[in-house]
Amino acid sequence: PAAEPEPRDRAVEPDLLHHGDRDVAAGLVDLAVNVRVDHTPRWLVTAITDTSSRWQTYPDAEPARLALAAHHRVDPAVVLPTSGGAEAFALVARALHPSRAVVVHPQFTEPEAALCAAGHRVDRVLLDPADQFRLHPEEIPGDADLVMVGNPTNPTGVLHPAEILDRLRAPGRVLVVDEAFMDATDGAQSLIGPRMDQLLVLRSLTKTFGLAGIRAGYVLGDPALVSRLAAQQPPWSVSTPAIAAMIACCSPAATAHRRDLVEALPAARQDLVARLRAQGLTVIDSESPFVLVDTSSVDPHRSIREELAARGLAVRRGETFPGLGPTWIRLAVRDPDIHARLADALADISAGRISRPHPDHLDKEIR
Repeated sequence: PAAEPEPRDRAVEPDLLHHGDRDVAAGLVDLAVNVRVDHTPRWLVTAITDTSSRWQTYPDAEPARLALAAHHRVDPAVVLPTSGGAEAFALVARALHPSRAVVVHPQFTEPEAALCAAGHRVDRVLLDPADQFRLHPEEIPGDADLVMVGNPTNPTGVLHPAEILDRLRAPGRVLVVDEAFMDATDGAQSLIGPRMDQLLVLRSLTKTFGLAGIRAGYVLGDPALVSRLAAQQPPWSVSTPAIAAMIACCSPAATAHRRDLVEALPAARQDLVARLRAQGLTVIDSESPFVLVDTSSVDPHRSIREELAARGLAVRRGETFPGLGPTWIRLAVRDPDIHARLADALADISAGRISRPHPDHLDKEIR
């Protein structure tokens, strides 16, 4: 039987508007934000700044739409460039009018926040950590006419098989899949393809190409739904630099950049996971450039984020994700030196060699 919505205690509702950048502060090594490169690639910066002679004119996103359509081998009618993935969630919330919207958690909280801001009631389906946060289609209520899910999912790192997600499609239901991290995989589980009816797939260029400040994302999906989203989009929403970035991210240089990151990720992720498990921590199996970690073996009641910040390490807190609590943290995959530093900090915390900082001192240090 389908899962019933979880009852909510409003007193302990997670902060859906909290994002990883708020867990980072000057002087801290950033394990909280999932942007995968330290600097935007030089060839991409050049492509963006070469458009500076046109910055005084209003932008036209049509060239980006055509480039993205050619890159994904789809009809341009199924593509809508957006001002980052966040705008896409807001457009979905404003354009659609579901009678029962369901968000599968834990996942990126912006989809639910956007739905709530648009006045929709949202039901949650919470996946089970004991089952590695796997998605079972029968958990989705049969009368849900809008279902939103991430793949790979942030923060769990789980990559759901395309055949499982395809089973969520049903007459009268719109399925929205956030594929912001699909570039970190070989793409085999993506739902982008010839059959896009009642489907919207959201993509972001932020993580792979270091474009958080440019705001470059796009939607692919059912042309009728894409048209409804476009009707809600403000004029000139996508800037000239973002348009140039989208076009450049469809180039051979971008393909090589993606391939290099995909090939390097498994070994780097395994290095991090091995160090964490050597500390006795529970790590969820991930196919993403980050891992979700349960630190309850170190402290079963409180987050260890404060102690890690005191050692100069910023991590993404887990308690703002529905379905998680303060013992969960999300860690971006970095290099072996940073992983070793993290492991040393965890060992010290486990051994009780670091005193807990006073909350007032912590607030001043990490904000």
